[in-house]
Amino acid sequence: MANEKLIRGLGRWDMTAVVINTIIGAGIFGLPAKVYATIGSYSLAAFAACAVIIGLVVICYAEVASRFAATGGPYLYAREAFGSVVGFEVGWLYWIVRVATFAANCNLLVTYLGSFVPGANEGWLRIILVSIIVAIITVVNLIGVRESAVMTNIFTVGKLLPLVVFACVGAFFIDTANFNFAVVPEYSAFASAVLLLIYAFVGFEASVVIAGETRDPGRSIPFGLITGICLVTVLYIAIQAVSIGTLPGLANSERPIADAAMTFLGPAGAAIVTVGVVVSIFGNLNVGVLSSTRLIYAMAEQRDLPSAFERIHSRLRTPYISIIATSAVMLVLTIRSSFLSAVAIATITRLLVYATTCVSLPIFRRRSDVPEARFKAPLGIAAAILSVVLIVWLLTNVDIAKEGISIAVAAAVGLAIYLFTRIARGRSK
Repeated sequence: MANEKLIRGLGRWDMTAVVINTIIGAGIFGLPAKVYATIGSYSLAAFAACAVIIGLVVICYAEVASRFAATGGPYLYAREAFGSVVGFEVGWLYWIVRVATFAANCNLLVTYLGSFVPGANEGWLRIILVSIIVAIITVVNLIGVRESAVMTNIFTVGKLLPLVVFACVGAFFIDTANFNFAVVPEYSAFASAVLLLIYAFVGFEASVVIAGETRDPGRSIPFGLITGICLVTVLYIAIQAVSIGTLPGLANSERPIADAAMTFLGPAGAAIVTVGVVVSIFGNLNVGVLSSTRLIYAMAEQRDLPSAFERIHSRLRTPYISIIATSAVMLVLTIRSSFLSAVAIATITRLLVYATTCVSLPIFRRRSDVPEARFKAPLGIAAAILSVVLIVWLLTNVDIAKEGISIAVAAAVGLAIYLFTRIARGRSK
């Protein structure tokens, strides 16, 4: 049943902007060099492979999301398909991913601000800047979902413009001699490159979390998911092609897009790209707060977290307790951490979340007690099976002993919170 406590202020193009903003964060500004260093010109094929894998997952998300009009996204789907325990774990792990990603990207944003404000990433100035960034985003999300959507749309245009200029102008300066497909990379190297690149494609799932604030979510969310991933894929492959074709030293570049822009646009072009990074990350942070706060709101509404997190402000119609609590955690974690974030852990956790949604697609198709799908995925069962197979393939390239333990500990902590909440709610009854 749709949640009508929140204002449905987001349309299909707002959802497209949310998808683009959550996918294009910081990854694309650094990964072109790392992937090229691993598999050379075949990095173009790795981008295409990632697009296929994520495209299949997106198709599954589009159908499953079209069945539900309430807030929650992957948490809600897992809860409906597999029960409250699995649903809570999915929601809990995804919330951790969003908070940790916010902290890492916020630190990166402050680092890039150092290009304009000397010492921005040091001492008290860093703490002040981080606090200002978190405060601005928190206030915008407290005021209302439409205000957050306006900010998201503005930053979507702001982040796309320099990247589109880079791809379009750079295409005229490509030197085909920089491309070399003579040496085929080893299987393990290609697989590792694909797993690394997945990080640049993830984040789209944040859009389905806010279904409770979307107009006609059964149609708007599938439209936003599919349109957003298609636009991002075309842009990513164009960016990688220009990076390879214009920057001979791509493999050793710390700032590949800025360095490539320097070769054909000069210092002004590099500065524009740097501004694009700042805008891109800020937009990503805003959507991160929007989705993560709605997630714990939905979990409280389903009685899996304390009821305080589902309180709605009487005038602003926003879940103010969830917003304030999540923002506070993000602020503390950002101040106490650096950009040395566990990208692998975040990616692995997301892949596990993706798998639960893909598996839920055939389950919901067999059940008559769930809402009818407003969008029918072409070859949906095949897409779900293939998505899970590809996710398992990616996970076989993971260092379980290193990353798996951290995820297991986080899941155990989540289970303890779930049991405590259930017991406390039972006693209060």
